[in-house]
Amino acid sequence: MNWSTGALSDVLVDVKSGFASGQDLDDGVFQFRMNNITTDGQLDLTKRRRVSRDMLNIERYAVRVGDVLFNATNSAGLVGKAAYFAGLDELAVFSNHFLRLRPAPALLDGRYLARWLNLQFLRGMFKSMARNWVNQATVNRDALLAMHLPLPSLAEQRRIADILDKADALRVKRRTSLSKLHTLTQSIFLDIFGDPTANPKQWPMATLASFGTIERGVSKHRPRGAPELLGGPCPLIQTGDVANCDGYIRTFKSTYSELGLRQSRMWPAGTLCITIAANIAKTGILTFDACFPDSVVGFRSQELATVEFIRCYFSFVQASLELAAPESAQKNINLDILRTLRVPVPPLNLQREFARRTQAIEVLRMREQSSMAELDALFASLQHRAFCSEL
Repeated sequence: MNWSTGALSDVLVDVKSGFASGQDLDDGVFQFRMNNITTDGQLDLTKRRRVSRDMLNIERYAVRVGDVLFNATNSAGLVGKAAYFAGLDELAVFSNHFLRLRPAPALLDGRYLARWLNLQFLRGMFKSMARNWVNQATVNRDALLAMHLPLPSLAEQRRIADILDKADALRVKRRTSLSKLHTLTQSIFLDIFGDPTANPKQWPMATLASFGTIERGVSKHRPRGAPELLGGPCPLIQTGDVANCDGYIRTFKSTYSELGLRQSRMWPAGTLCITIAANIAKTGILTFDACFPDSVVGFRSQELATVEFIRCYFSFVQASLELAAPESAQKNINLDILRTLRVPVPPLNLQREFARRTQAIEVLRMREQSSMAELDALFASLQHRAFCSEL
């Protein structure tokens, strides 16, 4: 099937820039900001910042059903995000970081346009065409409007958009399921032990050090200035790996050479990693032997159940520990703060029951993540084929 192509400027009836506002009112008009659009083209409405209705002719900047919001200014890696607006239960406007694209109803479907723009974003098109300065990048309006997109019939555009919407809805459901599994672990903890910060079940208290050993990681030399320490067979865990692991460290981005290992230390699987610099009090249990630097602390216990208990305990106190952390060049806490941290001491049989249920949830989570990966691969394939007349 041969499709025609056309410049974006030929199939839009209106293109408008938004307006700047530093306001965040309790009562006012919702204004789309950069973080209200995700990297996969979804509208995230969990945070709604509001501006005064009286500050300007607000109706001029209203977003209506069928419009597409294009994030023309952002950091270099995020510029070019786009999302279709299907409507809200209130009036919405948009900031100066966006262009509001309004399709010509007889020529272009808004959902189709948003999907096509999102594909270009994922391919890095907008990052490569953006003008960069300091820590932001901007896609030039004229350059955007000069881009050519495939233009099948309006009915075909809607068919393609329907297919992609249905496939994407499956991914959204899967992500929601994964999110609920994370909160389920905390719910089970509260059910068995109560809120650890209030200790309503009046468990005896003890220092964290009494639960097991707590020691800092070792890296006598900074790998950044010594490339010969890297690139070997020994996994090297950094603070970011812990902060983003969702409880269990299953992957790593860096490795030590044998020389790197000799100036560090290998920690066994089952060690609870706790970050003490930059990311404060984030945790993850190693699922393989690994090294880590002194910005990460290793907690070891004879009982894996205790490690599981302490891991979840930290999810309740992490925010307060981070808030209390002193800050110089970057936030950090010292080992003595962790060792003397007061922790409830529930009976070991309850800790084992919690660990058993937690591990069952983790098995389910791994299945969900595998399914999520398959759905992502399927969607990527559909998205590519959609704009090559192969659907």
